[in-house]
Amino acid sequence: MGARFGVAALALVCALTVAPAQAQENIPLDRAPDNGENLASLQHGAQLFVNYCLNCHSANLMRYSRLQDLGIAQKQIEQNLLFTTDKVGNTMSIAMRPDDAKAWFGVTPPDLSVEARSRGRDWLYTYLRSFYRDDTRPTGWNNRVFDNVSMPHVLWQLQGIRTAKFEDAVDEETGQKVHRFTGFQQVTPGTLSPVDYDAAVADLVAYLGWMSEPEQKTRRQLGVWVMLFLGVLSFFAWRLNAAYWKDIK
Repeated sequence: MGARFGVAALALVCALTVAPAQAQENIPLDRAPDNGENLASLQHGAQLFVNYCLNCHSANLMRYSRLQDLGIAQKQIEQNLLFTTDKVGNTMSIAMRPDDAKAWFGVTPPDLSVEARSRGRDWLYTYLRSFYRDDTRPTGWNNRVFDNVSMPHVLWQLQGIRTAKFEDAVDEETGQKVHRFTGFQQVTPGTLSPVDYDAAVADLVAYLGWMSEPEQKTRRQLGVWVMLFLGVLSFFAWRLNAAYWKDIK
């Protein structure tokens, strides 16, 4: 588990959320790999979340101590995933107060505790892989899934810098001119290869999914036993009912 390397400058940039943008409903979503049962993937996703997301976005429904459920020892959490003022029993909050964030930047960065349940894993997976350089935006970044997004590309060092290619075309159905996306162009490489970057995003999304409902696995396992119990109980209830009414014609 590497040391926490988020910096204050990154936190400031992350918070430049000046206005809500419009999500693109017609963009096809890529299917997120199902890494929910992979502890190594979830551990790496937790590290990415703390290092890159937790500078600006809180997760107030999650405590650091809960990361022990992923096999991360308390000592590792304290040494690698906490600021000096945090304690392992604290919730994943940020120093920036909501009122200050709204006054400074116009809107408060959303809490990510249940973002995976709200947006869906496929949406998050596609979104985090759809940033591109756009000098017309205040942050210098835009996103194919969330047009005119206010959030910058906090993972750009991992992915590198890309631009988006568009072409003017005529819509066959409406006959109107459209500005059609044709692909991304890599400008500078990142510290990860495209395959490794996609894998890292998959790990982060898997962790966000786990964080949104840590008891999901236990709930599913318990649900199986409950259904078996109800099935057995129904059988005995049926036989008991038959015994009560067998002499009544």
